[in-house]
Amino acid sequence: MNHSDNCTPHFGYATEERFADIQLLRYRLNGFEQLSLLQKKLVYYLSEATLCGRDITFDQFGKYNLRIRKLLEAVYTSPSVSHADADFQALEVYLKRVWFSSGIYHHYGSQKFEPGFSADYLRSLLRQVDPSLLPLRPGESIDEMCAELFPVIFDPTVLPKRVNKVDGQDLLQTSACNFYDGVTQQEAEDFYARRKAADADSGQPLSHGLNTTLVKRQGRVVEDVWSAHGRYAAAIRQIVYWLRKAREVAENPHQQHVIDLLVSYYETGDLHLFNEYCIEWVSEHEGRVDFVNGFIEVYGDPLGLKGSWEGIVEYKDMEATRRTQTISRNAQWFEDHSPVDSRFRKPRVKGVTANAICAAMLGGDEYPSTAIGINLPNADWIRAEHGSKSITISNITEAYNKASHGNGFREEFVVDNATLRLIEQYGDACDDLHTDLHECLGHGSGQLLPGTDPDALKAYGNTIEEARADLFGLYYIADHKLVELGLLPDDEAYQSQYYTYIMNGLLTQLIRIEPGHQIEEAHMRNRSLIAHWCYEQGDAIRLEQRDGKTYVRITDYPALRVLFARLLAEVQRIKSEGDYEAARQLVERYAVNVDSQLHQEVLQRYRKLHLAPYKGFINPVLTPVTDADGNITDIQVDYSETYVHQMLRYGQDYGTL
Repeated sequence: MNHSDNCTPHFGYATEERFADIQLLRYRLNGFEQLSLLQKKLVYYLSEATLCGRDITFDQFGKYNLRIRKLLEAVYTSPSVSHADADFQALEVYLKRVWFSSGIYHHYGSQKFEPGFSADYLRSLLRQVDPSLLPLRPGESIDEMCAELFPVIFDPTVLPKRVNKVDGQDLLQTSACNFYDGVTQQEAEDFYARRKAADADSGQPLSHGLNTTLVKRQGRVVEDVWSAHGRYAAAIRQIVYWLRKAREVAENPHQQHVIDLLVSYYETGDLHLFNEYCIEWVSEHEGRVDFVNGFIEVYGDPLGLKGSWEGIVEYKDMEATRRTQTISRNAQWFEDHSPVDSRFRKPRVKGVTANAICAAMLGGDEYPSTAIGINLPNADWIRAEHGSKSITISNITEAYNKASHGNGFREEFVVDNATLRLIEQYGDACDDLHTDLHECLGHGSGQLLPGTDPDALKAYGNTIEEARADLFGLYYIADHKLVELGLLPDDEAYQSQYYTYIMNGLLTQLIRIEPGHQIEEAHMRNRSLIAHWCYEQGDAIRLEQRDGKTYVRITDYPALRVLFARLLAEVQRIKSEGDYEAARQLVERYAVNVDSQLHQEVLQRYRKLHLAPYKGFINPVLTPVTDADGNITDIQVDYSETYVHQMLRYGQDYGTL
């Protein structure tokens, strides 16, 4: 649960393509040519392992996603189908959205896409396609396939939301994600409560439910394990193949051992091995190349238990890493001076490492939309005993920053020219630093009280954890310690981050919400919670009306820091004590609801800028260069592949399920 998304919207920039509410960017592999041949081969093999899990994510995000994608791809590529009419153009946009979101639900808001074409139109196209290219089951007719899939595509009442978090509803029965089958929320919670009780005294609790589908068979609730010999076996075996190739060119024996443990975990699905893998992974620092590959983040599960499959391959950005390592070297100072109750602070911070990295390949739940920072592993006991590994992704942040300049967004929403100049001067540096503090220290700070269930906050756990990390970063970015460490130029720079954060939480992130909807996504809830709580608690923040437009004005920056400290202390208490009811009240009061009048105003102002609220990335193409004997002599990087070509190629080359 420890990703940072790009917390301030970044818009504009001439890019490869734009459709719906999406604009695509490219990221560059800065310094890749400086890697050794061994390191380049390692990046290549790990990248193949990253791409082989794509179909898993599609299936996890909805049980019909894979068939719908394959059906649409067959129509799209059929030579007998005309591309000329408006209906086909609408179908093309729909398919592009399905590719982007790993299914038929919005990647951020979780609502089902509305097709801009009719069921009759799609049925007519299917009759023009070679049936052997359609995802038909043995003996199934096109009409039978349509009878199953068309209600899912066209009926807005059928499986309308991928992840539902509305308080008081059965979150499993009302969510379309494919982690549970025939199981109620109460049955799932009872099942995992029993599992946790069984190893409560082990000192090394397992991440129960992380790598399974929970199903009801013949009246019994059981787990279907994701492994090389279980569910998703075809995809996982391909991942394992490329991981073993990567092991052959690993940079050191420890890195080899990490890969061996991951392979063993994939082979068996044994969560004890996953714990061992996490412990060894977090302590491997010698290699320049690193990766995340597996069932990791739990945002896609309304109960916050099931890990969506993701992959990212990375190598250290040596220059930017000097900044993150300065922070991590001082981790104990930050922990000791935290404004939270001393009972909730770590007496000794262990193993905090932080690197700025260049992403080399994105996959699964990290593609095409990706985080800008990651802190892992997620298990609290591993963090406490063995530490954590934090990364900020410098080439992704670079692409976002280039996309945000000169597009008119800040000029439209920032209150005055003085504040605008402040943001122009310090904004990019403060954004990067807040991400570093969030990932490097925020997620790794604090401790649970003995006996506290790390999943006690249930559906509110992700929001509370993201708020905790954000508040840690907001509190410390204003500390003179950062000027002493050379991370900020002066004691006023932090005001840029305070302003853009509050403006985002109160106003501008509303561009990502459909009219009439509540806030559901964990990062957005977190920012709304912090901004609205601080707005209500004192006079440091004011909303001003001018020419029919609403603006944020911060009247007292030091007082706002005091509010951040107070809220951080309470959020840490909630986390440390596992206070579910306090978490529920805090989130439901401050994080969820949207002022419809203000929302309408923000949307109207934003529409006039002709910008896209979401960004995603096209991966580079990595191609081995070989000599006459077939030996790899280099890895070539190509940035010219189009979005459509990449998605169709991935479907053909990495269509494992």
